[in-house]
Amino acid sequence: MSNEAIEEFGMAEFNQACRESVWTYEAAWREMTERMAYWVDLDNPYVTLHNDYVESAWWALKQMFDKGLLYRGHKVLPYCPQTGTSYSSHEVALGYKEVEEPSVYVKFKLSDDDASILAWTTTPWTLPGNVGLAVGPEVTYVRCRIKEAAGEAWTGAGGADVGEEVILAKELMKEVLRHHVDIIEEFPGSSLVGRSYEPLFPEAVPRGDSTTAWTVLAADWVTTTDGTGVVHTAVMYGEDDYNLGMEAGLPAHHTVGMDGAFVAGTHPDLDGKYVKSCDEAIISLLSSPGGSNGTGPQSGLLYREKAYLHDYPHCWRTDHPLLYYAMDSWFVRMTAVKENLLKFNDQVEWAPDWVGEGRFGEWLRNVKDWAISRERYWGTPLPVWRSESGEMKCVGSIQELQDEVAKAVAAGIENPDCPDDVDLHRPVVDGYTLLSDSGQPMKREPFVMDCWFDSGCAPFAQWHHPFDNESTFNASFPVDYICEGVDQTRGWFYTLLAVSATVFDNMAYKRCLSLGLI
Repeated sequence: MSNEAIEEFGMAEFNQACRESVWTYEAAWREMTERMAYWVDLDNPYVTLHNDYVESAWWALKQMFDKGLLYRGHKVLPYCPQTGTSYSSHEVALGYKEVEEPSVYVKFKLSDDDASILAWTTTPWTLPGNVGLAVGPEVTYVRCRIKEAAGEAWTGAGGADVGEEVILAKELMKEVLRHHVDIIEEFPGSSLVGRSYEPLFPEAVPRGDSTTAWTVLAADWVTTTDGTGVVHTAVMYGEDDYNLGMEAGLPAHHTVGMDGAFVAGTHPDLDGKYVKSCDEAIISLLSSPGGSNGTGPQSGLLYREKAYLHDYPHCWRTDHPLLYYAMDSWFVRMTAVKENLLKFNDQVEWAPDWVGEGRFGEWLRNVKDWAISRERYWGTPLPVWRSESGEMKCVGSIQELQDEVAKAVAAGIENPDCPDDVDLHRPVVDGYTLLSDSGQPMKREPFVMDCWFDSGCAPFAQWHHPFDNESTFNASFPVDYICEGVDQTRGWFYTLLAVSATVFDNMAYKRCLSLGLI
């Protein structure tokens, strides 16, 4: 269901249906598990929707918050328009597929010159959001003049007329160009920095107060391993793009909505259409005489189209391609505990041992901050309340929530009752308004948490730690043994360790048997 459909149906009704659906396959799961002779304590399962479990998960997140490991950021994340949520790096790793898609070499015509800078992209849908071009300041570039028409070997859309001039990295001329050319001059990328060019889609992105929009920028991460040595920069649709854009003062404007469709005002031929279905439309616009902006050369603004075979991330839930999309999100600072993750992993007895040292160890050595919030309705709510001025409180228990609600009521803020058995799910918790230290109202951040965070809390949340069953928890943590498929090196094996390392400064399990997949 889409977010709009859920809102129309009713969040409370939707979440109740989710609650009931949890038990749909319980009998079938029990029967299959017993037939496999797979020992699991089915009579004492941990149930992540129970209040006790949610409260323990809230407590764990509060520990991270108090340690400075939880932060709110605006970051480019893998996003699925169909589910309406972003994904963490370990979720993305579950859904890569090999796909063939069109890549394009585009002409960006200089504003004060007839020459065009060539840039390559494998995501044509990001071109309406282009606001900059990145070059390597130490890379050698050439200005070339087309001296004769392309031969019969030319295939696909695009082209260039005799006499046109293009700029690209010298090292990539042979790979990119399909015309015979004369080299007019050579120069370092630094000499291109600051030059302006004409926007491909002039109405798509407002300039605002940016003085650097549609100019060439220096970036030391630009290489000549592929492409043209020039990187097209769409601030809202790539991590490097976003970082460069923020540093250089480029406009930060979405041309794509949360539904995955181009927003109104991008271009009449694109507005309202799903971006991954618009590649051919964009190629057609670029190829037309004068190009998509009408001011390019007669041959258009597309130099060349090439099929590109690559591994691309897909949603592990819906199987749709993900979009890299700048959005507000909450993160756990896993990079701050990287050394502890590696240390605790070294203490685990792995079978086979190459999984722990190789596959899992390599994952930990390249660990990224965990994008923990999700734009969903059903799940463990993120227990963070925030004022309009940015003051924040993280609530770690029902008692703490009751205390904070009481403070707000005493200050004159209306709130519903908060009983001992309050449902810790949406929409109930959304109804509470808390009070900041400066006396401002605080609303809950409208996110639920990554379901993998729930599973990572299992060693303690199943016992309602730290609120109950202390002796049981102390006797069973870290757990002696876990067993799952090898794919869980980027799933449960990781989240168990991630939560325990950040909350307890300890390992989560002593032994791990990693099974193969059939």
